[in-house]
Amino acid sequence: MRLKICIIIGLFFLVLNQALLLKGNSFIQTQEPIDYAHWLLFLGVLLMLAMNIVFSGNSFTSIASILTSLGVIALIGQATIDFLWWSYGTDYEGMNQLVNQIMEQPSIRIPFVTVGPALFYLGIALHVGKFIRKHAIWSLIAITGVISIGIGSLVYDNRNIIFLGHIVLMVGVVVLIFTIQSNNAIKEGNSL
Repeated sequence: MRLKICIIIGLFFLVLNQALLLKGNSFIQTQEPIDYAHWLLFLGVLLMLAMNIVFSGNSFTSIASILTSLGVIALIGQATIDFLWWSYGTDYEGMNQLVNQIMEQPSIRIPFVTVGPALFYLGIALHVGKFIRKHAIWSLIAITGVISIGIGSLVYDNRNIIFLGHIVLMVGVVVLIFTIQSNNAIKEGNSL
């Protein structure tokens, strides 16, 4: 049960991270005494590694576990970049130079800004997709959250869509965790 709680807390941290990001760049740059938004991202994705254990079982989840783990590494790298960005405070000219330098380096931009974070959400979608036959509604809700995050990030560059996608993802995964746990408890009770 502890690992399931880690997943729930991780998802909650990711939603809080997105809620803080909705407040805009000026708010993010003036957080004191630390960059709360990106610490929530950092801790949230670390806690989400528990999904690799809770949802493991066959080769399908092995692929999901690899993608989720690679995505966690990428998002930790992204959070580190964001910590550096936050350290510039309101020096927007310096921040723009940092962003330009990062975006000009494919060896940084691709794994930590573009492709890497997408692997995290793809891994989650594959994890919950394992349960689509038995728990279609909640699996599809979680997958819809992942798709919304992708559309909000890659198509519309819209923080509101990303935020709502995280909420939908959290609801789908949390209900799926408790549904699976409840079904397992019923099976164990029937086998006694």
